[in-house]
Amino acid sequence: MTALLATSGCGSFFGSFIGRSQAQDIARINVSSPELRDGKPLPREYSCRGTQGSPPLRWSSQPLSQAKSIAIVVDSHTPSEAAVYWVLYNIPATTTELGPNAAAEPPEGSGQARVTSGKAGYEPPCKEKGSYRFTVYTLDGKVDPGKGSSLPEILKQIADQTIARGRLTAVDIE
Repeated sequence: MTALLATSGCGSFFGSFIGRSQAQDIARINVSSPELRDGKPLPREYSCRGTQGSPPLRWSSQPLSQAKSIAIVVDSHTPSEAAVYWVLYNIPATTTELGPNAAAEPPEGSGQARVTSGKAGYEPPCKEKGSYRFTVYTLDGKVDPGKGSSLPEILKQIADQTIARGRLTAVDIE
């Protein structure tokens, strides 16, 4: 899992967990969106200057018999700052897309962690310059947040159970 952690969508948040997990092969997930393009700016309506909430996402991968749930982590990481904007976990493993503003009405049985700002749900990015990573993880279990679990604890559970991952990265905000 060290390779996953070093290149995951959780930057320095997962960085503190490097070396605690066993290395394993990670399958690839293709992540896309009708609103986002990899390497292009995040549309303003999905930033703190807009009103759309979380953007729609789609994903696909080879069928994984051990898949039990899906998690999505939206974060940014620069040399001066790292932040997590959304953690949605325990999405049913059969789900392959989320519509716009899914954070407002998440899939049944899923949960949302408190992000860097302390808010649960999607916290739209505000910095006009940055890389905003939308990472989808397939997990071989479910996240058990426990009462009062911290963001790093939830991210560690996601890291420890990841069997596939993929990412779409928006660069800057329109």
